[in-house]
Amino acid sequence: MTVNISRRTTLRRAVFLAAGTAVAAGALTPPAHAATTQPEPDKIREAIRKAQERNKRVLSGTPSTNGWEMEKTADDHGHIYTRPVPGTPVEGVQVRMGDVETVLVHVIRRFHYEVDELRRGDLTGWRHPSEVRKGLAESNQASGTAVQIRSGSYPSGIRGGFFPQQESVIRDILAECDGVVRWGGDDKRPDEALFYIDTAPGDRRLSQLAEKIRHWDWTPGAGAGSGADPLQPARRRAAERLARQQS
Repeated sequence: MTVNISRRTTLRRAVFLAAGTAVAAGALTPPAHAATTQPEPDKIREAIRKAQERNKRVLSGTPSTNGWEMEKTADDHGHIYTRPVPGTPVEGVQVRMGDVETVLVHVIRRFHYEVDELRRGDLTGWRHPSEVRKGLAESNQASGTAVQIRSGSYPSGIRGGFFPQQESVIRDILAECDGVVRWGGDDKRPDEALFYIDTAPGDRRLSQLAEKIRHWDWTPGAGAGSGADPLQPARRRAAERLARQQS
């Protein structure tokens, strides 16, 4: 997927952010002065300057292979932050917040419960754009839309790292995610440690899946750790069908 993020787009973001900040400030003015108070040009220019500096520090202007913009920093006023993975011993993983976080954390938790227990240091989320190969799916880590699970145990370029029973669970996880998540083991150059979002920004399938997962998380006996049987005939057929589509 090739998506160009132009300087004009980046500047437009900055102007929009600055104007919004200034207008919001005006909206909080006491009623007696609200009718005559307007955002001051100097304040707008300063807000634009700060937004441009933030964009220059954080945004790369370049998409990863799935179309999401790669970012140059994490935990620093961008979209990518360290997020917890409940029910596991890992301290957290750097991913894009919101729907992407919800989906990838669900995948990680199911892996932990049903494929192999995770330990500290087993997860790698965001990586700097300079550390990933732009033409490969690993570039999605730089946009916060991918995670690697035990990359040292499942080296890039090699297949067959999982037992058949483990791969059956992985296939079930992918089917449960309705094709929104792709496994790097199915790529032309395999990366069996890699799981990534396989939809472009704005795709409704991602938001719909995230909402479903949030509902599971609040429902006893549903979601990650609920003991779903990947060998149940209907689930197995769904997993096999998706595997044919994604291979």
